[in-house]
Amino acid sequence: GYPPPQQGSYPPPQQGYGGQRPYGPPPGSDPQLWNWFTAVDTDHSGQLSVDELQRALVNGDWSPFNIETVRTMVNMFDKDNSGTIDFNEFAGLWKYIEDWKRCFQTFDADNSGNIDVVEMRNALKTFGYNLSDQFIRVLVQKFDKYGHAAGKGNITFDNFVQACVTVKTLTDSFRQFDTDNDGWIQINYEQFLELVIRQRT
Repeated sequence: GYPPPQQGSYPPPQQGYGGQRPYGPPPGSDPQLWNWFTAVDTDHSGQLSVDELQRALVNGDWSPFNIETVRTMVNMFDKDNSGTIDFNEFAGLWKYIEDWKRCFQTFDADNSGNIDVVEMRNALKTFGYNLSDQFIRVLVQKFDKYGHAAGKGNITFDNFVQACVTVKTLTDSFRQFDTDNDGWIQINYEQFLELVIRQRT
């Protein structure tokens, strides 16, 4: 027969074999942010899933982030449409969250850790949205995870981000139809369905 191969006669596979990249921080990256990323990356894939990211994000009252908010943010920063985010995408998302956190703290006038109807009105007005009190009450009630009575609701940080992103996305969709910028549009039933479905995907 043939002699058995000697031990060590084959070179070991290179690190990164099979498409897995060497798992280390990119040059010039923030070490603290890298440590946080690797702690959250529980399956050590080098990518964060929506579930992994949600488990790591909490509001000021220690409640977990709304999964829809997390999914929205991942979709915004997932440049390669993988459904996950790598470290560079995560670094962009982290800056986005920090910017929103500063914004939230600015409008949380009573430092309650929540945004009420009055504070939400002030925030949206600052962002350039001149909306009625009735609409703002509906918006806050929609995103109030604790289901307070109408007009007495408040929203946590994660839902504040989701509410503002929703208003912006719907406004952008509306403006595609509002060609003369008069605040009025005329659309048919299917156009309306398309507008809503695009916003929800």
